[in-house]
Amino acid sequence: MNVVIIDTGCANLASVKWSIKHLGYEAKISCDSNILIQADKLIIPGVGTAQVAMQHLNQNNLIKLIKEFTKPILGICLGMQLLGMNSAENQGILTLGIINEPVFFMNAHGLSLPHMGWNKIIKSANTPLFYNIPDNSYFYFAHSYAMPLNTTTTAYCSYGQKFTAALQKNNFYGVQFHPERSGKLGIQLLKNFLET
Repeated sequence: MNVVIIDTGCANLASVKWSIKHLGYEAKISCDSNILIQADKLIIPGVGTAQVAMQHLNQNNLIKLIKEFTKPILGICLGMQLLGMNSAENQGILTLGIINEPVFFMNAHGLSLPHMGWNKIIKSANTPLFYNIPDNSYFYFAHSYAMPLNTTTTAYCSYGQKFTAALQKNNFYGVQFHPERSGKLGIQLLKNFLET
């Protein structure tokens, strides 16, 4: 299987690659459109800012490629947020527009931000990502921005307010948490994506 992690110019690429290797698959890290277009699975990782990531994707002529990709794509944390219409970061950053929803700065109602650490997710729709993963499972989060609940939401989390923890629209999957930092259940989720 040809798995490619998109180099978004942000951090966390190596830990995602290592998690995939742990499952017995090799993954390339690349921003070369000729390599990406041949992938069986694409992953958009994310620790960083929407502005830097979108600039990097734009400079490497990857936006159209990603939007028109027909095989499975997984966005992780910032990578999931990039699937939305825009991010509230820096007074507004246009993102990929695959999901017709904004990404907002969280109102944690007195809880500290960023939302860091383990929190449980509640499944709200069937998706292959959660095969063999029980409801109310805990995953590791690290973020201050989030997407509201919407028709693509497959799981949500509460931290001051409810937000989308996972989504699916056609071949596009997203998780706000970090499966590569979420122990056995995170590895199971990555396995599910790779075997979908």
